[in-house]
Amino acid sequence: MGTRTRATDVMCRVTSDFELLSFEATEFTAEEAATKLNLPLNMLFKTLLVKGEKKGYVLAVVPSDHHLSLKKLADAIGDKRVEMAPIEELTRLTGYLKGGVSPLGTRRAMPVVLDFSAFQHARISLSAGQRGLQMLVAPSHLQQAAKAEVADISDDQS
Repeated sequence: MGTRTRATDVMCRVTSDFELLSFEATEFTAEEAATKLNLPLNMLFKTLLVKGEKKGYVLAVVPSDHHLSLKKLADAIGDKRVEMAPIEELTRLTGYLKGGVSPLGTRRAMPVVLDFSAFQHARISLSAGQRGLQMLVAPSHLQQAAKAEVADISDDQS
C-alpha cells in the first residue's frame, strides 16, 4: 500500500479496499487537492473539529463544496449549540495538522458525524492523516471504521 498513517491503520482493520493518492501540497485546501488529483470537489470530504455545548468535541465530515451547518450538526448530536473549535486545539486533540485532519486515528477518541451526501458516491476522498495524502474509500467503509453517525449536516455553498 505504501504510506502508513494512523488513519490508514484504522481503515486496514475494516478493509483493504481503499486507495491512497498523493500530491505536493502547498495550500492545504480541498480545492488544491481536487485540482492536483483531478477529482470533483464534491467527492472530496473535509474533516472539521467542532465543540458542542454539552457533547464536547465532535468531528464533522462534509463535502468540500458545502459548508458545515452548525445548527444541523447540533440537532444531529442532540446538543443546543455547537461552534468551530479554535484552530490552536486542532493538533493537540487530533494529532493532525490543518489540511491533513482525518476522522480516523485521532489522538483523542471523539464522535464522528458523516454527512449523508457521502452515500451519493461509490467512493469519496478524505485526508489519510497527512497533508498531501488522500484516501479513496467507500462511504460505508468510512462509516464503519470511524463508527460514524450519518446525518444531514451541510449546506450548499451557493
